This record gives sequence, structure tokens and C-alpha cells, in this order.
Amino acid sequence: MSRINLNIPAVQAQRQLAATNKQLQQSLQRLSSGLRINRGADDPAGLIVSTRLRTEISAAAQAIRNSERAINVIATGEGALAEIQNLLLDVRNLTIEAANSGAFSDEEIRANQLQIDSAVESITRIANTTNFAGRKLINGSLDFITSGVKDSALDVVSVFRAKFGRNTSIGVTVSILQSAEQAQLRFVNSSITTGSVTLELAGSEGVVSLTLNSGQTASSIIQAVNNLTDATGIQAVAISSSNASSGMIFQSVGYGSDEFVSINVINDSSTSGEFVDFVQDASGNTGVSRDLGQDVEALINGTRTLGEGLKAILNTTLLTLDLTFDPSFAQQTTSSTSFEIVGGGALFQLGPQVDPNQQEQIGIQSVTASRLGNSLTGFLSEIVTGGSKSLVNGAFREASDIIDLGLDQISVLRGRLGALERNMLDTNIRQLQITFENLTASESVIRDTDFAVETTELTRAQILQAAGTSVLAIANAVNQNVLSLLG
Repeated sequence: MSRINLNIPAVQAQRQLAATNKQLQQSLQRLSSGLRINRGADDPAGLIVSTRLRTEISAAAQAIRNSERAINVIATGEGALAEIQNLLLDVRNLTIEAANSGAFSDEEIRANQLQIDSAVESITRIANTTNFAGRKLINGSLDFITSGVKDSALDVVSVFRAKFGRNTSIGVTVSILQSAEQAQLRFVNSSITTGSVTLELAGSEGVVSLTLNSGQTASSIIQAVNNLTDATGIQAVAISSSNASSGMIFQSVGYGSDEFVSINVINDSSTSGEFVDFVQDASGNTGVSRDLGQDVEALINGTRTLGEGLKAILNTTLLTLDLTFDPSFAQQTTSSTSFEIVGGGALFQLGPQVDPNQQEQIGIQSVTASRLGNSLTGFLSEIVTGGSKSLVNGAFREASDIIDLGLDQISVLRGRLGALERNMLDTNIRQLQITFENLTASESVIRDTDFAVETTELTRAQILQAAGTSVLAIANAVNQNVLSLLG
């Protein structure tokens, strides 16, 4: 049958040629853009997945930049702390030198004091001027803020880490599980009646020998022991404050398992009985020559803490802090107290998602002279001229204790910052880089053009286009054959 109104072969050839042209345009677009998915219609599901991957890739890249910036912040603060530590070491050497007062004149000691004054002033200046992009780092502005701390219970509160999440404050509840104790031995006789006794007293500070003579009363023995406290770390008090003849207690000045009291009889010529028969421990057991102190143990927010003397140390994923208890509070197992952390700290966003598990919030305490030290030992600002513990006042031991405590505080702070950088930030960057690499590879598989495949498709489309054009020409020519029928 020959018809000329409708050329069905030509229509079919046009449809196929249009499809071929569309494939050719798609291949050209993919090869020119380098992307397999240029529009949602190219691969709707692939577009959704690749967009999500691209979002995660961007977030991971930003998290890497955040971690690198946090390292820069820590490096700046840690460098300033190193300079402060060097100044404290100089101050310590000057204090030790001035303590040699038998070989140094008053003028030389005053010269050392002036040098210490300058060093302490420099410490405060460094603390107040160390900043990163306008943010002060070690002047206390990045320390945590607490509220409701009772001085009768807590002498020192140091919060190193806290995660608030969506909370505006963190409540801290503390109860004593095991009391802090001094090492303690009791001498229950009222005096040395006849003869003499030579004792070896040993404590955490050292060992001395002490001779007690015939007729020496409890009050005079107490005085003799206390005269040696600096050398032994042992002090003596009457068992009953209202009755000195009730006997006496030999006890360590400090608290905790590092403290001890040891009494050994070197020579006993008294007729009132062996001296050791009158020595008891806190439980009343006789014949005891040595006693150890006991560390405090506390329950903080339901977690049992590590104890060091009067200090309780808590380290959890949400809260890290040190609490130094008042001695009277720490000796009562029924004691409890509470306070709140209401803000502060330096918050670092380390992960691609904004949630507490991918954040770190630390406290950086002030290292100014008025804050180095504590209320029990004293503060660095007290060792300058005019201070109660200056060298010119002869307070060499007190000044040395404050400086040693300040050095410990700086070392601990540097150690915590170093641990954060090494164990968290560095590892976080490495993990994020691996994540970034794998996410990018996955996104590339879905979205990027495979040039080997696409060039093959382009060649195929070009051939089909050429063939389709030729076929369309043939289909159009077929109808012309009808003219031969008209003669």
C-alpha cells in the first residue's frame, strides 16, 4: 500500500533521531562538566545521596579547620605558660639562694627580692596579655564559673572539663564516703616519771631523734615535738584540750596515705614501763610504732572519686574536676555539699555535627600572681615586697611552698592542654581526614563522570545520529515513488 498523507517510517525515524540527539546532548554535557548528575532528572536517587555526602564532606572539612585552629589556640597558651614556668623556676632559685641567709647579706636578699618582684609582675603581665584573635587565654576568662560553693566544705574547686549540652548549668553533688585522716599515734601516759627515753620520730618530711628526760610533762613533750615539726612533718597535741596531762597525740601535719608517723624507741631507761606500751594507734591498739594516713574518698554526681589526701579527683566524659576539702568536712562520712557550674570554659567544636559528643569544653584557669597557689598555702602575690611571705620578711619556707605549688599548677595545666592536643585534637584531625577521603570517594562514584564510559556513549550516539539522519532521508524519499504510478 502506498499512501502519502502520513509517512510512518519517517515519523519513526524522527522519533529515534530525537532520542539519539538527546543522548548525544547528555553525553556532551557530562563530558564538558565532568559530572554524571547535572540535573535531578539525570539520577534523582543519586542526587539525594550525593547531596547528603557533599554536606558531610563540607562539614568534615570545616571540623578539620576547627581542630587545627584549636591547636593554634592551645599552642599560643602553652607557649605563654612555658615562659611563666621559666620565670617561676628563676624565682624558686632566687628564694633558695636567699634562704642561705648565713652567707648572704641583707642587701643581697633585698636585691633578690627586687628581682622576684619583677618576675612576679612579668607573670601577671603575660597572663593578662596572652590572647588569640582578641580572646584572652590564661587570665581566667576561659575558666569555669561556679556558684554556691561553701567555704566551710570546699577550700579549692578546680573544674577542668564540663559538657553542658543544652543545659545552662551543671549541678555537682558531693558526699564523703571515706574520711581523710592524718597519721596518728597516741602516748597515753602523762609524763616520763624516771629515767629517760630517746625516740626516733619519722614523718613525711624527715627523721629526727628526741630525748625525753625524767619528769618531763606532756605539755613540755608536746612543745619539744612541735619545735621539730618542720623537720619531721609531725605535730603533737594533747588528747584533751582541757587537760594536758591526759596524754598526747603524735600526728602528721598533712592528710592522706602519703603521710605517716613512726616512733621507734632507741633507748628507754625509764622505770614507768616500756615506752612502747604507752603508744596506741587511733583504735587503741598498743605496741604500734607506725601509722599511715588515709585519703578522702567522695561520691560526686554518683561517681566514686580518686582520693589524694584532702583532694578528690573526678574524671568522666562529662565532668573533670579536683576538689580540695576543708579538713573538718573531709573527716565526716556524713558530710555532703553541692554547688553549680553556671558557665565559662572554652568550647571547641571538633566534629561535623553540633552535639556534645563532638565538642570539647575545657577550663583554663587564671595564672596571674593572685591566683597561682591556693588559700591553704598562699598565693604568689604574697611573696612580693610588702607581702606577708616575702624574702625580706624571712618567710623563705612559706615562699618556697607557694612557688612549688605554682609550678605544679602550671605543669598540670600545660599537661592537660598537651594531652588535649595530642590525644584528642591530633587524633581527631587524622580521623576526620580519613572520613573526608572516603566520603569524597563515595560522592565521586555517584556524581562524577566516568570518561571511559561516557566517551563510548558519545561515539555510539554520534553513529546513531548519522545513521538516523540517513534513514530519515530514505524514509522521506520513499513517498516520491508514488509519482511513478501517475505516469
